[in-house]
Amino acid sequence: MNQDILQAKKDEVNEIIERAKSSKCILIAEYRGLSVAQLQELRRALRKENAGISIYKNSLVHRAFETLGYTEADALLTGPNSFIFSEDELTGIKIISKYVRRFDGTIVIKGAIVEGQLADVKTVSELSKLPSKDGLLSMFLSCLNAPITQFVVGVKAIADKTAK
Repeated sequence: MNQDILQAKKDEVNEIIERAKSSKCILIAEYRGLSVAQLQELRRALRKENAGISIYKNSLVHRAFETLGYTEADALLTGPNSFIFSEDELTGIKIISKYVRRFDGTIVIKGAIVEGQLADVKTVSELSKLPSKDGLLSMFLSCLNAPITQFVVGVKAIADKTAK
């Protein structure tokens, strides 16, 4: 094999490894039947949320996953796959799930690697229904704030009643 081609493949495997290390979620989806315009729309939506979609040869991804220890993900590496790398655990999953419904079956989610753990299609579907990290923090803080707010309202009501 030509040394230039071999080096290009090694560089691509290293690129996959670096992207996987910097991502908290790697979603694997089949993109059969997706038009160029739809793919560009999906890329723009992912880019807005610090995520990205790439298409690599399955054999190169297999080598990268082998290096990273994601050997159980090998079963997902068949057919034309796209790989969505996301800095957040849920962002990529939520966006792809939205586009799966919108593009009516041209994208099929096969699974994901979330924080180093393989997630099947059912788990990915459940994760897509969760609120975002900011939403969860907001809910948690409102729960913490509720007793204090009720106490203040009660004290104010007593103060207003005694002032009359």
